[in-house]
Amino acid sequence: MLKYIFMLMFMIVFNMKMFWMVQIFLFYMFFMFMFTSLNIYSISGVSYIMGIDLISYGLILMSIWIFCLMMMASSDIYKKKFHSVLFVLNLMMLLVFLVLTFSSLNLLMFYLFFESSLIPVLLMIMGWGYQPERLQAGMYLLFYTLVASLPMLLGIFYVGVNLNSFFFFFLKELNMNFLMLYLVMVLAFLVKMPMFFVHLWLPKAHVEAPVSGSMVLAGVMLKLGGYGLLRVMSLMMSSCVSFNFLWVSISLVGGFLLSLSCFFQIDLKSLVAYSSVVHMGVLLASMMTLFSWGFYGSYVLMIGHGLCSSGLFCLVNMVYERTGSRSMLINKGLMNFMPSMSLWWFLLLISNMAAPPSLNLMGEINLFIGLVSWSSLTMLFLILISFFSAAYTLYLFSYSQHGGYSGGLMSCSSGELREYTLLFLHWLPLNLFILKIDLLVVWF
Repeated sequence: MLKYIFMLMFMIVFNMKMFWMVQIFLFYMFFMFMFTSLNIYSISGVSYIMGIDLISYGLILMSIWIFCLMMMASSDIYKKKFHSVLFVLNLMMLLVFLVLTFSSLNLLMFYLFFESSLIPVLLMIMGWGYQPERLQAGMYLLFYTLVASLPMLLGIFYVGVNLNSFFFFFLKELNMNFLMLYLVMVLAFLVKMPMFFVHLWLPKAHVEAPVSGSMVLAGVMLKLGGYGLLRVMSLMMSSCVSFNFLWVSISLVGGFLLSLSCFFQIDLKSLVAYSSVVHMGVLLASMMTLFSWGFYGSYVLMIGHGLCSSGLFCLVNMVYERTGSRSMLINKGLMNFMPSMSLWWFLLLISNMAAPPSLNLMGEINLFIGLVSWSSLTMLFLILISFFSAAYTLYLFSYSQHGGYSGGLMSCSSGELREYTLLFLHWLPLNLFILKIDLLVVWF
């Protein structure tokens, strides 16, 4: 694993002034990492406190891919010379922290890098965001995450003092039945996912962030919560069996309420952000059932949702760059002057509502099986969430693509080759990985 970390470090040092060179190197690193030999039964690539198993492998691969696409989507920063050197530096530091988080075998190091990844995202929102409200959004992000995460540090110290070790594979067979430990260890990840009630930082952060900020938040940062839960829940299995029903209930009711709230969003970015929270709610509920179906589904949906949501934020940004607004009242009838782009709206939105052959469909089938086999009462909320998810997705497509358009839109151009490539690179893995679904579930 150290060779990839050093490769990223050298990218920071040598290629800061070469914007596109960094992107080419990231693509190279992606393919190099993809062909890493993996042992599916244990940890591979062990070096000091780092190593990868299949869960880390998929998420690191997705992180590198999303960062390649973030560079492609942020060409405006390069063209307008809007501190592009600092932007690349910030991006690379964030990727280093994320790769270190996903490959840490030590609980304390995992926490350290988990928290460090917050700083570059905060700088991205405050430095390259759009409206003055970005300062408030940054504060929301910082305080929600820090207030929930600091108690977790005490929990980690408690585990370390009692077991004399922080390494994940020594904590596997452990069963600490202690309510306070359970709460402090789980709460940090619930805020990061985010769960209903502690989700308010996410739509604000998405709306104020630049396109790359939204892509990394939706594509990778939300997955830190799910990854952390998958790692930490094995510590306190009996507490999880006793108390997880609470999170399942909150997530399902919250998912239903938020899917209704999507209907009165008039900001395109805000609507995609709320739909993201709905998906994460179902994912969290199914993961908390502790059924293997729920674990399979949550991991598959993490990958699928990362690609799909990131693509939708790219589409919204492409419209925003042309019209200067994200309001649905202004961006109507887009099919009239960007007809080719309507196809990509359609393809990514049907993936968002879990149409075949996307990973979202596979993930949601597994999640639903897990929840329904846990309790048949969850079926009512799943029916409602599925129906309203399809409804607000169709509402977004029909409202933005059809209808009358304002005359000012006709001064805008259609898509560039770079933009079509960017959308294709989101959509292709999202619908191609269904052929290798065995890799996504064999880790369990």
